Amino acid sequence: MSRQLPIMSLAFNARQEINLPVKSKIERLPDYLLQQERVVGAMLDPKKLVALSQGNFRYTVTSFKVFQLEVKPVVSIAVANSEGNKLQMHATDSELDGLGLVDDFELMLDATLIATEQGLVGEAFLGVTVSQPPLLKLIPPKLLESTGHSILNGILLGIKARVGQQLVRDFSAWCIES
Repeated sequence: MSRQLPIMSLAFNARQEINLPVKSKIERLPDYLLQQERVVGAMLDPKKLVALSQGNFRYTVTSFKVFQLEVKPVVSIAVANSEGNKLQMHATDSELDGLGLVDDFELMLDATLIATEQGLVGEAFLGVTVSQPPLLKLIPPKLLESTGHSILNGILLGIKARVGQQLVRDFSAWCIES
């Protein structure tokens, strides 16, 4: 009788905060946040974003390498407005291309963007839980987890940089257009 080894589950996460001062037309920020497709497109790469329906998107995260394996997460995102000045995003589904057969991949995303009297403030949490892929079974789980933390931090820092440059610029363009 052969005995199966337990599958190691890996978990890693990252969190980023953002504070974007806005200098003009600040009173229009809550209305801008209601433009979900536009705001999400300014925050994420619009070439990798597909609007599925009102408030629902599919996003292909920038692919990255983990120990010579190309990994490409795809996430479904629900977007909702609340309290008259808040935009919230969370992952509703996710899949992973590139690590071979991985059935239990879960990507958690919880992000909030709030219009304040000074500008936009927000926070994003990104987490992953996945079993150790067979292709990486010789690599210690702690090393995989520290690599995962670094990758998620890199993804959030990239989004933060994009948001910092693009979102205020897009808000200004929206104010001129409308």
